[in-house]
Amino acid sequence: MTSTPVAEALADLRQNVSGWRKAGERVALVPTMGALHEGHLGLVRLARQHAERVVVSIFVNPTQFGPNEDFAKYPRTFEEDRSKLAGLADLVFAPAVETMYPPGDATFVTVAGPATVGLEDSFRPTHFRGVATVVAKLFLQVQPDVAVFGEKDYQQLQVIRRMVADLQFPITIIPGPTLRTEDGLAMSSRNRYLSEDEREQAAIINQTLRQCAEEIRETNDVEGALEAGRAVLSKAEFDIDYLEARDAETLAPVTDLSAKIRILVAARLGTTRLIDNIEA
Repeated sequence: MTSTPVAEALADLRQNVSGWRKAGERVALVPTMGALHEGHLGLVRLARQHAERVVVSIFVNPTQFGPNEDFAKYPRTFEEDRSKLAGLADLVFAPAVETMYPPGDATFVTVAGPATVGLEDSFRPTHFRGVATVVAKLFLQVQPDVAVFGEKDYQQLQVIRRMVADLQFPITIIPGPTLRTEDGLAMSSRNRYLSEDEREQAAIINQTLRQCAEEIRETNDVEGALEAGRAVLSKAEFDIDYLEARDAETLAPVTDLSAKIRILVAARLGTTRLIDNIEA
């Protein structure tokens, strides 16, 4: 199978996209940081349903990592990733850091509102500034008709939706469902950090989310369900950053039980930080 073409320079990216545009073809973007797994490939296949051409960006974005996070050791498997994308993507955009953040670069995008308050930003205060900035740059560089983001990073998805609405990007955001292993663990590039025992234990996260969702549906006792879930995770030796229920659209704290609810969790198992979410 023919290898997926790669563009590292903006000029090459734009030349490709310009040709597709002249042919009247729609363009989809799937932003990634590489270390691709079946969850990513599912997003690429979803993108293909909405556009004739698909660009997958592979860029480990330094501005969304905090000073004590895993930027240096984040898995980088470019040739393996490119091989996995053969027949699925039309182009891999793999810019250097200097391309995305030229010397003297000093502009960031900050999204406000309930989508960014609490949850991740309580533990990674500059994370969404970095995410919004790099995604805004990718949108301007690729100028896609649609962009696909996974629901596993649910808060990120809602932050991007808010940014697109506020800055009036002419782009449709398409959510991709979370792909899971047989025992329910959400697929993630960071799962490879888990030891064999930790990998088995990690399935408790999804089990706990499902138990919380069921209890909320049956009792309407949101906080009681969350307290029970936190107790389960603590007993299983997870170090919990948060286990919270939020309005699924705005990510504001739940005040209306008739509205759609999303339960979100972040917890550490050993040195690995895992996130997941589920609809209640």
